Amino acid sequence: MSSPTTSRRPGELTARELLRFGWRQLTSMRTALILLLLLALAAIPGSIIPQEGVDALAAGNWKEQHPDLTPIYERLGLFDVYGSVWFAAVYILLMVSLVGCIVPRVGVYWRGLRAQPPAVPSRLARMPDAAAYSTDEAPDAVVARAEALLRSQRYRLREAVGRAEGSAEGSAEVSAEKGYLREAGNLLFHLSVLVVLVGFAMGSLLGYKGGVIVVVGEEWGFTNTPSQYDDLVPGSLFAADEMDDFLLKIRDFDVEWLESGPRQGMAQGFVSHIDYCVDCADDADPGFTSYDLKVNHPLTIGDTDIFLIGHGYAPVVTVRDGEGEVTYSGPTVFLPLDQSFFSFGVVKAPYAQPEGIGLQGWFYPTFLNVDGNPITVMGDARNPLLSFNVYRGDLNVAAGPQSVYELDTSKAEQLTREDGQPLRLDLTPGETAELPDGLGSVTFEGVERWNKIQISQTPGKLVALAGVVLALLGLLGSLFVRPRRVWVRARREGESTLVEVAALDRSGGGDTAAVVATLVSDLQQQEKK
Repeated sequence: MSSPTTSRRPGELTARELLRFGWRQLTSMRTALILLLLLALAAIPGSIIPQEGVDALAAGNWKEQHPDLTPIYERLGLFDVYGSVWFAAVYILLMVSLVGCIVPRVGVYWRGLRAQPPAVPSRLARMPDAAAYSTDEAPDAVVARAEALLRSQRYRLREAVGRAEGSAEGSAEVSAEKGYLREAGNLLFHLSVLVVLVGFAMGSLLGYKGGVIVVVGEEWGFTNTPSQYDDLVPGSLFAADEMDDFLLKIRDFDVEWLESGPRQGMAQGFVSHIDYCVDCADDADPGFTSYDLKVNHPLTIGDTDIFLIGHGYAPVVTVRDGEGEVTYSGPTVFLPLDQSFFSFGVVKAPYAQPEGIGLQGWFYPTFLNVDGNPITVMGDARNPLLSFNVYRGDLNVAAGPQSVYELDTSKAEQLTREDGQPLRLDLTPGETAELPDGLGSVTFEGVERWNKIQISQTPGKLVALAGVVLALLGLLGSLFVRPRRVWVRARREGESTLVEVAALDRSGGGDTAAVVATLVSDLQQQEKK
C-alpha cells in the first residue's frame, strides 16, 4: 500500500535516486571490467575483417568475395570498427566508468595515507601469525627497541603508549604499518588505462591514416597531399594543412624469395630503397635523402610515420586503337590474390576508336602450364605471363567515378573466338596481340613493381606509451608491495615482562610468520648486547 503522505509505491525510485543508482552501477569496478572486456571483444572484428581505413583494397576484395554478408557487415559498421557508433559508445562509457572509479578511491587512499596505523588489538594471540617470549627488561625499553627496528624497515609507527588504555600499570605497545604503495599501484594502473584510452582517442580525432600504391622507379613519386592518396581516413578534428610537406620516390625494391621448403616461392623479406625531400616545393633543386624502408622499420618525417606494408607487380601495357593511336600506356597495378602473387587487374581504354576497349586479366609471375591449366609456381617474376579477357563498347565511365581495379562491363560486349569461347590474350614480355575486327592491339611491354605505403599521423602515441609505462609501474607495485601491519606489546607479569608480537598481511597470502620470527629474533639478540 502507498503511504498516506506520499503517492510513491514501495521500492519506487525518484528520478534523482534512479540517476544515482545508475551512476553507482556505471562507476563500479565490476562495470569497468565488463566494459574493458567488451572493448577487447569489439576490437576482434577490426583485426579479422579488412578495415577500409587501413586497407581499402583488401576491404573491396572481401566485399566482392562475400556479396551476401557485405550488406550486413556494412550496416553493423564492421568495415570501420574503430569509427563505428557502438565502438565509440563502449569507449566513452569505459572512460566515464574509470573516472568514476578512480576519483573516489583517490580520496579514500589520501585519507588512509594520512591516518595513523590502527591501535594494537586487545588479543594479539588471535592474529594469524603471533609469538611471545619473556624477558627481564622493562616494557618501555623493549618497545623502544622495537620502534627502532621497525623504523629501520620503513614501517610507519603509531605513537607508542606508555600505559595501554585499560591495561595494568607497566605496559607499552607499538603499532606499525607499511605497504601503502600497493594501493597507489592499483590506482596508477587504473589511471594508466585511462591515459591509454585518451592517447588512442587523440590519435583517432587529431590524426589520420592513409594508403597509397607507388610504382617503383616512378619519376613523379608521391607528394603528401590528400588528392594523392588511394584511401585516406582523417580524424574528426584533423585539418589537411597539418600534413607534413614532403615528396617520396621509390628508387629500387629488393625481395628475398624462399628457394626451398614448404613455403618455396614466397617472399621472405623485402626492402624499399626510397628517396625523399622535405619542403621540396620551395626549392628549385631539392636535395633528396635516401632511406631503406622495411617492414616494422618506418620512416618518420616530422609528425608523419611511413610504413611499408605490401608489394606486387605492375605490368606495363600499351593499347593502340584501330587507328593506331596509343590510347593507354604505362604500368598497371595488379592486386595479388594469394601468396604466390597470382594477381588480378584491369585496363581501360574507353576512348579508343572505333570502340572502347576493356581488358580484364590475370598476371602469372612464374607461369607454368599444367594439363592445360595455367598456374604460377612462385612469386618471383621468372617467367611472367599476362592473360586478358577483352571487352568492346561502352565501359560506362560517364556514369561517375570508378575504381581503377574494377571494369564495368554492363554495357560492353565480351569478345569471343569462332567456337563461342571467350577470347583470351596470353602475352609474354615484348609480345603484341592484334584484336579482331580492326579494334587495335595490346602489347605487354614488361613488368615493374609497386609498393603499398601506409602513411599516418598519431598525435597521441606518446600519451599512449606513457600510459603503458604507468601500467607496468602500477602492476609492479601491486604485485611486489605487501601491505602489512605489525604490533608489539610488552607488559609486566610478576618479576618478568611478557613480549607479544603479531603481524597481519592485508593483501592475503603473505608469509607474515617469517616477519614475526625475524622481529622476535632481532629483539632478543639486541637484548643480549
